[in-house]
Amino acid sequence: MEEIKTMEKKRVSESAVVTAQVMMPQDANPAGNVHGGVIMKLIDTAAGVVARRHTRANAVTASIDRLDFHHPVYVGDLLTLRASINLVGKTSLEIGVRAETEHLLTGEIRHTASAYLTFVALGPDGRPVQVPGLILESEDEIRRNREAHDRRDLRLAEKRREEADQGGA
Repeated sequence: MEEIKTMEKKRVSESAVVTAQVMMPQDANPAGNVHGGVIMKLIDTAAGVVARRHTRANAVTASIDRLDFHHPVYVGDLLTLRASINLVGKTSLEIGVRAETEHLLTGEIRHTASAYLTFVALGPDGRPVQVPGLILESEDEIRRNREAHDRRDLRLAEKRREEADQGGA
């Protein structure tokens, strides 16, 4: 396994991103509702930027663990995505993304969607590489890291169950 140039730990804030975009007619259905797939792509893009900033390597989406939509998004709304790292493993990272919409005429802000994505860092040869550790500085970062460990344990247990089921077929 190839290593990234510097393996110093990094702060969550060093790779976090906030991005915003006005939703346009091409993003929506004829009723003016923005397609979930458009929002999903923007969430994946924001998380990918966080992964690359942290690893300084190519990083690919390995999984999306829950993508819950809470409120619709309409043409003309400002969609804001806040993405940051919750957990790092040896070659992977979990990134949480929160999507909020603002109705630009009223100022109303709604929590639109949340998702947890796992990315794997890849070296120039396309093989997984070790990622820098994570410095947790706030109570919120510590809580999110603890919750991410729980999600990781659940994902691994589910993977083991699936592999056992496939072996018995």
